[in-house]
Order: sequence, then structure tokens, then C-alpha cells
Amino acid sequence: MKKIIISLFSAVIFISSCSDDLLNENPPNVIYAEELYSDLTGLEAGINGLYSLMRYEREGLNASSSLITDVTMSGTDMFAANHSGNGVSRVSVDWTARNKPDYSVYEGVFLWLYEIVNSSNEIIRNVEERDDIDWSGNGLGETENKNLILAEARVARAFAYRHLTYLWGDVPLNLDPSSSGLIRTDWERAPVAEVRRQIIKDLLFAEPIIPEEGTLTGRMTKGAVQHYLAEIYLTLDKPDSTLFWANKVVNNPAYALITERYGVQAGEDGVAFMDMFKAGNTNREEGNSEALWVFQFKNNVLGGGEYPIMAMHHTSRYRSGDLDLTVTADRGGYGNGRSSLTKWALDNFDDPNDDRFSEYAIRKSFTYRDAAGNAPYPADNLPEGKNYGDIIYLDWSEDITDDNNGIEEWPFSRKYDWADPIDPIGNRESFYDQVYLRAADTYLLKAEAEFKLGDAGAAANTINILRARSHASKISESDIDIDFILDERARELMAEEPRRYTLLRTGKWAERTMKYNNRGSSTIDPQRDILLPIPQSVIDSNLEKEMPQNPGF
Repeated sequence: MKKIIISLFSAVIFISSCSDDLLNENPPNVIYAEELYSDLTGLEAGINGLYSLMRYEREGLNASSSLITDVTMSGTDMFAANHSGNGVSRVSVDWTARNKPDYSVYEGVFLWLYEIVNSSNEIIRNVEERDDIDWSGNGLGETENKNLILAEARVARAFAYRHLTYLWGDVPLNLDPSSSGLIRTDWERAPVAEVRRQIIKDLLFAEPIIPEEGTLTGRMTKGAVQHYLAEIYLTLDKPDSTLFWANKVVNNPAYALITERYGVQAGEDGVAFMDMFKAGNTNREEGNSEALWVFQFKNNVLGGGEYPIMAMHHTSRYRSGDLDLTVTADRGGYGNGRSSLTKWALDNFDDPNDDRFSEYAIRKSFTYRDAAGNAPYPADNLPEGKNYGDIIYLDWSEDITDDNNGIEEWPFSRKYDWADPIDPIGNRESFYDQVYLRAADTYLLKAEAEFKLGDAGAAANTINILRARSHASKISESDIDIDFILDERARELMAEEPRRYTLLRTGKWAERTMKYNNRGSSTIDPQRDILLPIPQSVIDSNLEKEMPQNPGF
């Protein structure tokens, strides 16, 4: 058990092409911090490592098919477990039986986040305490380079603690790397308010330093830091501060909403709203002015992600059900439909002309195609009585419920509708750069703050900016309440936002999940399940001091 707590605050930096086992005592390709962080090049490598760790959120946990993003999306009003083979989506099938301290996926997520914390702390300690670092190499001065490295490390630490506080509430607050030589087994859970104060400190330090365009492709922009400041102040019920930071993003022309077609498929049928999610369009230098942070997942490219499986999880299993269509890249590849949109999420669109509900945004049908239509893939196998060119409409009239686990053909968001065109069956990962955070989310934070400040008219005007870009009808001041804002977030940020966090922040998770998700939500305990249980292995490893479990576990 001691190995668990040691790895929780591990100070070793792993430079490897794949995820290394945190508990491996003899890992390959090890470089210790003292050697690595002796110059700017090494520190930049450390920052790259932090971003690689953060990208795990949309990759398989420890090279498995347990998608970390499930812990932030599934089991909400928007996403229900469908083919729930493993991962956190499996818990939402039966919260009573499966939301337990000994669930191994919780341990994996917990340790992943503390690996980010400690790796950040190691970089911060070296930069702040060492006087022998060679800062030359990029033409900038020592002070500027120091501040940039510190800012990147501190936003990574804030990223980790943001997740930790939403998922577990009070958690150990660690600001020192374990390379100090002290291996602790007496950790205490710090109050969530104290941890969030540290998140704010880290973000406020970084905000004036992180550049508008980020230091490199794939790193946070200044707008991303400002967005997370706006969000955490809403969490702390300080909407005036949220409005201040949200306006920094919304009023910056560098972070303009996408309102016109652009990029790689601009000449083909489509809608402007979806252009920013297409491979070749997602990054800011590719024309995506709305992006605040884009995860890099190019295959076989230095710095690209290892196992991005968003599409595999969220694409329906059209190739194994009654349709038995040929698996092609443009159909989203080989989907498993592990966590699928709820019927409510699909019925939530209040205007049929909304581009966000169009076939370009949500896959609601397939067309039987011959070899020419499927090229370079084989023709579809036609069922009796069907012809090439016939359209098959996906039916969501019957919800995903406890009684019909495993609906094969189900509508899905096309924001991750990409697969390897060479091998869409064998290579099930979605290796393209994925938008992780965009300015539209900040607009919705701003609208929520305006509503909380008593200005429903201003909130309606802010939301109407987003609705106009998607050709949805205007709303009025009388339409605005917190549930409407949550509905609009669902329409705009489908399959993007950490929906569980949004609902927890607004005090709506249990209520809306039990109302709109008919797959396992009857097993929710509204008091207990708002937090996950601290992994039992972590509690057992804290040998010198009792670490209390969350209530109800």
C-alpha cells in the first residue's frame, strides 16, 4: 500500500512513447528532475510532459479503454451509459452498487491528477529554488523565461485541482514535490474552499504571463486562463468577478466566434458551427479563432496524443446492429457507443432550424451506398427490400433505459466524427486535434453571471449571440432562468463541457439527472453521490493519520 501513496506524489519524470505504470519500480526511459531541469530545454520538456498528462482526459486511462472524460460527462442529464463495458460510465448504470471506494478506475483518475500536481510542483520548485539553470536558447531573458515556465506549471496544477475538487471535494493540498526526500503517509484532506483559493492564486499568477496565443500550439491561451477564473468565481458564487473575467474573453477580438464557413471543407455542404471541429480546422493557426485550448492528437507526431478514444466511445455501433453498414471514416469509424446522448439531450433543441441540431452536427441518419459511394471502402450490404440511396433514420423515440441496455443505432454528436481513413476498423483512435475549450463556453458563463446579478435581459442578449450564429430563434428576458441556461449549454456544448461539473456548480446534478436520464438514475443518492468516494487504496496507504471517507461511503 505504501507504493500507492509514494506514486501519488511521485517526483520522477517519465519520458516515454506510452503511458508508464505508476507503480512500476523500474520504469524505462527515466530522467530525474535534477538532471532534466538544469536548463531551459529540459524545463520545456517538462512542460510538454504536463500537457501530455492533461491530454489523458480524452485518452484511455493507462492505455485501456476506460475514458477519463466519462467521469465528467456520463451519468448526467446529457449522457447515459449505453454499451457500458467499463470505465466511469459503468457506475452510472447502478450508483448504489458501483459507486464504491474500491472501484479501480477511481484510483486511476485520482493518481493521474496527483501525478499532474506533483510534476507541476517539481518544475515550480526547481525554477524557484535553483540558481544554476541555464536559461539561454530562445532569445528571451531569464526573468521572462522563468515566469513563462512557472505560469504553465501553475495552470497545470490548477487544472488538476479543479478536477479533484469537483470529483472529491476536500482533497490533500500538496504544494511540495516528493523529491524533497520526505515520503509522507500522514496526508490530510484540505477544505475544498482552501484548495480553490490555491487554484485562484495559480490562475491569477499565470493570467498576465500566458500569451494571447499560447506559447506553443496545444498550450493554454490567456483566454483559457481567464475562462477558468470566470468559472471558479461562479463556483464560489461571485458572479461579479465572473463577469469581469468572462468579459476579458468575450471582448477580445482574438477570441471571435466562428460565424462563417472556413477551412478544409468550406466548399462542401455544412454549417459554420461545425467547421471548427473538422480535422485541419481545429487549431487557431488553422482559422479557429474561437478556440481557447486545443488538445494535440496527431498520430506518429512528436507531441501528439497516444490513445484518443472519444469517437470510439461516443459513436453508435451502427456496424454491429440491424444496419450492418460498412465502417467508413466519414461515418465516424468503429464506434462502441459506450456513453450515448440521452433522449432528452436530443429533444432539448427548441428550434428545428438550429444548426447545432442539423445532420452536420448530430448524426441522425445513414444512407445505403454502393462501392462508388463508399470508396475506397466496400459497398454496404443491402437488406432485403432496400436500395442504394435509401436513407435510414436513427430512432430515439425509445429512451436508453435499464430495460434496453445496448441500443446499437443511436444518434451521436459529430464533433468527434473522425477516424483513420486508412484503417477505420483496426485503428479505432481519433487522431486529430480536438477542441477542448472555446469562447462560446465563456459566453454562457457570462450569461449565467448576468442572470445571477439580476439582469436577465443582458443574459438573454448574450445567449442570443450564440443562437444567432447557429440560426436559432431569439429568446427574450422572460425565457431566462437557471434551467434554461443549462438547456442552452447542452445545446451549444454537447459532448464538450464537463457536464457533471456544470450541474454540480449549479446544484442541479441529482435533480436533472434523475429527471432526464432513465438509465440508472433511480439509484442515485442525492446526498451521497454528488461526490465520488476517496479510493480505498489511498485511505489505506495513509498509515500515520486517518483519512476520512466522503459521507455515505
